[in-house]
Amino acid sequence: ETKMHCVKLLGQKLMARDFDRQVAELQVRIAVLNSYTALGTTVTEAMG
Repeated sequence: ETKMHCVKLLGQKLMARDFDRQVAELQVRIAVLNSYTALGTTVTEAMG
């Protein structure tokens, strides 16, 4: 639910009219969300 909320924050509607371009537009949105998620992910390393 949280990810879908974030996708909706990027825009409610698709700008492209062609189906293939709509797919590409969604893939770009998902790539942006994944990059932001990667920035907030903590890295845990074992000590000793």
